[in-house]
Amino acid sequence: MKMKSKYIVLFGILVSLAFAIKETNPIYFKRPKSWPKPHYDFSKNPLTEEGFQLGRNLFYDPILSRDNTISCASCHLQATGFTHVDHSLSHGIDGKIGTRNSMALMNLAWSKSFMWDGGINHLEVQPLNPITNPVEMDETLEHVVKKLQKSDKYQRLFENAYGDSKITGQRILKALTQFELLLISSNSKYDKVIRKEAIFTDQEQKGYHLFKTNCVSCHNEPLFTSEKFENNGLATDTTINDLGRMKITDKKEDYLRFKVPTLRNIQFTFPYMHDGRFKTLTEVIKHYNSTENVRNLPKELAKPMNLSDNDRVDLVAFLKTLTDNEFLFDKRFSFPKE
Repeated sequence: MKMKSKYIVLFGILVSLAFAIKETNPIYFKRPKSWPKPHYDFSKNPLTEEGFQLGRNLFYDPILSRDNTISCASCHLQATGFTHVDHSLSHGIDGKIGTRNSMALMNLAWSKSFMWDGGINHLEVQPLNPITNPVEMDETLEHVVKKLQKSDKYQRLFENAYGDSKITGQRILKALTQFELLLISSNSKYDKVIRKEAIFTDQEQKGYHLFKTNCVSCHNEPLFTSEKFENNGLATDTTINDLGRMKITDKKEDYLRFKVPTLRNIQFTFPYMHDGRFKTLTEVIKHYNSTENVRNLPKELAKPMNLSDNDRVDLVAFLKTLTDNEFLFDKRFSFPKE
């Protein structure tokens, strides 16, 4: 009888554990056809609907900042390709102004480095930079954990995502990463043309030819970035004195080198360049039309493009085909309404 009683108790414990463990709903990461293999290792952070929703809530919550006023979304708005457009440089806590224009967030699973200077080499670590930066969120991850532990909402969301309500810094970073990994933009008119579901207008086709002749060496298809760091011929803004990647590597050859940004959704991610100095695509193209006598330029930019006025209009017409309205207005990426 004693042995039987032990089995009954053991069975009861196993049943209780089975009910206590909440099942999660896995998300299949679908790589767009003909795209390269993502760089991110999903085996170490499997995507789930619950993890994605936790990350989504954290992304839009100003609780990540010292005084609960600044969220990730404050500088990364969905309708503008997850960047900001109302000022040249990012604004942070207490009205402080940073030294760079925020980068657009999309197709991050293919990135090996992050930030304009590549100072971060893993997506899961990237949120630590804005959270702890004194002119952005000015907070510590440890204090964010303490604030979240006091929230019934987040205890529920963490339990849904991880099977228990334990809140840790690592779980916060992994959840934010899950949200950001699913910010995939791959359904613009350009993509539909490549899939033979649409055709370019004559003007867009001319612009595409100009793009492949003058721009594709740095903005490689289909991601429209080479992931490299280049000097693009911009004079130093003496009020900021941004050294670029040299600040990270301490190498002279990296002076004024910045990461090549993606051109996807470029129509809506203005202002342009690391310091937001250009407000329009026309200004950007005019800059690359006159890069003579600039030192340390990559060979691809050593000679100016010398585009005519009509050429510039055609090139802009093509760049607008990189707009992915489905991505910009996908409700799954918007502010989470309870």
